[in-house]
Amino acid sequence: MPKIKMSKMINPHFYKMWNTNKPYIILNGGRGSFKSSVISLKLAMMVKKQTQLNHQVNFILIRENASYLHDSVYKQMEWAFTQLNMFDEFLYFKSPMRIVHKRTGSTFYFYGGDDPMKLKSNIVGNVMAVWYEEAANFKGREVFDQANPTFIRQKPPFIDHVTVYYSYNPLKSPYDWVNEWVEDERQDPDCLVDTSTYLDDEWGFTNKEQLKLIERYKKNDYDYYRWLYLGEVIGLGNSVYNADLFHPLETFPDDDDIMELYTGQDSGQQVSATTELNVALTRKKRIILLNTYYYDPAGKAHKKAPSDIAHDLHEAENKWIEQWGRHFYKQSADSATSDFALDHEMYKQYNQHYHHVAKTEKTKMIDNVQNLLATGRVYYLNTPENQIFIEQARNYRWDEDTLQTDNPRVIKENDHTCDAFQYLVLDNLRDFELKY
Repeated sequence: MPKIKMSKMINPHFYKMWNTNKPYIILNGGRGSFKSSVISLKLAMMVKKQTQLNHQVNFILIRENASYLHDSVYKQMEWAFTQLNMFDEFLYFKSPMRIVHKRTGSTFYFYGGDDPMKLKSNIVGNVMAVWYEEAANFKGREVFDQANPTFIRQKPPFIDHVTVYYSYNPLKSPYDWVNEWVEDERQDPDCLVDTSTYLDDEWGFTNKEQLKLIERYKKNDYDYYRWLYLGEVIGLGNSVYNADLFHPLETFPDDDDIMELYTGQDSGQQVSATTELNVALTRKKRIILLNTYYYDPAGKAHKKAPSDIAHDLHEAENKWIEQWGRHFYKQSADSATSDFALDHEMYKQYNQHYHHVAKTEKTKMIDNVQNLLATGRVYYLNTPENQIFIEQARNYRWDEDTLQTDNPRVIKENDHTCDAFQYLVLDNLRDFELKY
């Protein structure tokens, strides 16, 4: 029998996960990253070690629905036992579904997670590990919170702790419960969170046909490829804007001239991001985003005060005036309290006020921008500072739960440049020839 070398059966990316002693392990990432294969091999090695010591141990494998068990985790364990030359050491049952070690009675139990209360009643004893496969498809973290204590209490005396594994491919929506949950878990010192993709395959497990298929996805639908194979959260499909109507420019057009400069501002200060857009109205009626100021306090230990942001904005605005050789015709801002706080600082330090727009319904402000986009006159200079603007425009989404109501709402995350642009357009409808 050929010698099995585990270091060549799992990619180096997973060595840390393989050797960790943490009780909670979360593996997420794209399709074809082999995360499920690694977990199944790990469980197989765990049972191998304990049965060699004549210990009887049990494993709990859970999918969000019992109907998915056989073709996923059950088949995955059969594969792992085959790879480790252990297949004949077990008996395989379909109803009820379980895999039993012939000599010690060590058993792999398979359950559906669609009934958390039923999971809580499973008392099998000597539980060594729990695996939630496709964890993102469960109803919520409550399933884990209710079931885990039941299984952890059944720890055998000869191990330190029950190990709980979670594996999943991220869902498209950045607002799905699993994203918040995994960020919370990331802060737990007892939890290891690992993200992997097919690009982490150093040993060449991905065959040429699979790679060709992946490249086809990448070529035909890059966003779908990002989600499916890179495990990126790409956002919902209900886009507010057609991002193709924001036309990139590498330089300011030689055949056009700036007539007026306008700014639009959305301020969150220490709560959320503050942004200001510098936009030109040209002789040919183009609306061109020239510059973007963006400050996001998220993740910063020392957040800027309104006085600091006022100083930054003053410097940015002076730089823009010098760059384009014009002063601003109108400077628009939100009418929210935080924006007035910044306005007060600007007046105190620089004797400068913004014009605070009288906001209308969100849908109407969006309609204004959509009408402007439909004219084909909206451009942006394709510079590093403006990338946040086009990125947020592309990811600007409707809340799909509200689309069929009389009050559709947008998802209020990472939308600050979108808001600033709406205020700017609303405040200049006549100048932009959207109102007569």
